[in-house]
Amino acid sequence: MGIISTLIIGAIAGWLGGMIYKGSGLGLLGNVVIGILGSGVGSWLLERVFKVSLGEGWIGSILTGAIGAIVILFSVNLIFRKKK
Repeated sequence: MGIISTLIIGAIAGWLGGMIYKGSGLGLLGNVVIGILGSGVGSWLLERVFKVSLGEGWIGSILTGAIGAIVILFSVNLIFRKKK
């Protein structure tokens, strides 16, 4: 997959993960970074831990990245939780 398609998939996956897991907005660049990192986390989590694949192609990559982005956002929110 080319760099442009990786960035597009990362942006969509990060945006989707941010929409599902409500938290502080990260902006376009943050969504791309979270989406790309989320693709790695989601791929590892789904394939190696749960032995599940969401398929090949754009849709499977976006869904895998979104799941990984949600896991990352949840973890970051746990670590950097604001005290009231």
